[in-house]
Formats: sequence, C-alpha cells, structure tokens
Amino acid sequence: MTYLIVRLATIGNVAMTVPVIASLSRHYPNDRFIVASKKNLGAMFASMPNVEFCEVDNHLDWKGVWTFWKTWRDKIDAMIDLQAVLRTRVLGTLMKLSGRRVTRVHYGRIRKHLITVWGIGKRHALPSEFDRYHNAFRRAGLETDNSFKALPVNKEAAKAVRTMTGKKTGRWIGMAPFAKSRSNMLPYRVTKDIIERLSNEPDTRIFLFGAGVIECEMLRQWATVFPNTLSVAGKLKLEEELELMRQLDLMICMDSANQHLSGLVGLRAISVWCATHPIIGFMGWKQKTEDIVQRHDLRCRPCTCHGTNHCRYGNFACRQIEAENILQHI
Repeated sequence: MTYLIVRLATIGNVAMTVPVIASLSRHYPNDRFIVASKKNLGAMFASMPNVEFCEVDNHLDWKGVWTFWKTWRDKIDAMIDLQAVLRTRVLGTLMKLSGRRVTRVHYGRIRKHLITVWGIGKRHALPSEFDRYHNAFRRAGLETDNSFKALPVNKEAAKAVRTMTGKKTGRWIGMAPFAKSRSNMLPYRVTKDIIERLSNEPDTRIFLFGAGVIECEMLRQWATVFPNTLSVAGKLKLEEELELMRQLDLMICMDSANQHLSGLVGLRAISVWCATHPIIGFMGWKQKTEDIVQRHDLRCRPCTCHGTNHCRYGNFACRQIEAENILQHI
C-alpha cells in the first residue's frame, strides 16, 4: 500500500508529525508513505526507509491542487489529510472521486475558538496534536504508538556541526528567543538579561537559534556583545541544527518550532508561553509540564492558538515574565 500524508505548514506542526509517522514506518515496513510538506523539511524524515518526502508549495494554490491530484491519483492507494484546510479538502474530494480512500484529521477548531475567543472550556485540556494525528491514522486503519524517543544521529551533519562549534566542554545551552508573532515572545530586555546572566556563568556556552533576515542580524549582534555566545541563526541546515540540539544540555524557547525540534532529538526544553497555553494541545513531544513558564494570573489567556500581533487590551500583559522566573527553572 502507498499512503499520501499531507501536512503543509508550519515547521512546528510538521515536526509534530514525525514521532507518529516514525511509528508507522516501524509498524508497516512493507508499505510506502509519501509525506507532502513545505520545502527544506525533508531532513526530519530522512532516516525512515519507507518514507519519501515530497516538496510542496506552502500555499498550494488551486492550480497546484489540480496538478498535485493529476500527479498522485494513480500512484497512491489512500490519502491522510493532516492539514484539513479548504484546498486539501478539495484535493481529498478529487482523490475520493478517483477511488482513493481519504481520512482527515479532526482539529476541534470550534472548541479552540470557544476557548481563545470566548473563554469557554478552559478547565478541560484539549487532546494534543499528537493524539489527533494518532486518531487520524487509526481511522485510516493504521496502528501507531508513542515509542518514539529520538531521530538517529546524522553523522555527516554532526561532523559539520563540530567543525563550527568545536569539541563540547562544560554546559551548552540553546536559546531560541523569537517566534512568528509578537504575543509569543518575551520583551527584548528580558531576553538579553537571560543571555547576559547565563553567558557569564562558568563553563557555560550559549547558542542562539533563529530564522529570518532581521532575527539573524539581531542574534549576530547579541553574540558579539555577550561572552561565550554563538549565533547559529541562518548558518546551519535543518539536519545540522538538530545535531547541535542533540549536544545541548537544555533549550530555552518560546511556544515555537524549536520546542518541537528539541523533542525530536530528546532534548529537554524550557518553553515560555505568553498568549498561547498548553491546554490547546501544542506541547512538544514528551516535554515536561514542570518546564513550562507562563502566567497563571491572567484570565484572558489563552487568546490565540498560534500567536497574534495584537492584544485586545493593548498591554500584552502575558509577555510580562521576568528573567528570574526562567532562570529558576534552569
């Protein structure tokens, strides 16, 4: 059997499919799984022998949907839609009309909307995204489990990382201070305070992670100011970032992709949640609840599932978390 798995975006959400798809790869070694996702994310699936990666435009416009259907309709036996948006639903309908079995993930968007917009149902945590993926595959007749621990070592990528960082001595801490939305980030003064205090501790080296032109430049400048600090933003491929994370003792990150990438290599992460909240279901793979930093005194949280650049009260009180609170967790 050949299965097409569609999960287009974002990096963090695609990373959350890896533990589940890895269990599929082990359970069904004679089947073929094709993962359709955005460019440059294939490294997360490269170690799975019966999993192929297919690069797709992140937006998958209507012309792309038609082209994708014509390309794959005769090559697959079933489709699992882990995106569940209008375009992938249309693609699934075309696949059904071609006689292929189609299964979609159930995201519970109505319940998420009730929690984030109206504050209804906050007392009960929603199923995790991992559980939703498991259920989608089970409805497709495929068994999965939670036995995933970490991706195997990529020796070539690990060698490239050693060339940049040198041999590990002392304590290595990663920090990914940025996110796509303002509501998911700490104020810059708090971030710089954390980096300054950690970089001045003995036998401690700080690695700064990020993406995007502006982020990379900011992190580069911070790395020149603080001692024992190296910015790797924009310098490493995805597989190399994963191998560097594997060598770290700890990752400090927001509710962002780096929380999920850390889980893929078994790295413990202290995650900071501002406007978002773990009850929505986006905690990293086997990350610990005691490693979450958040404000419990705000009734307006969570006000978003993935992040926003606006605050209904105009003060972003959820971002007012002091450096000392995070340093205590470390």
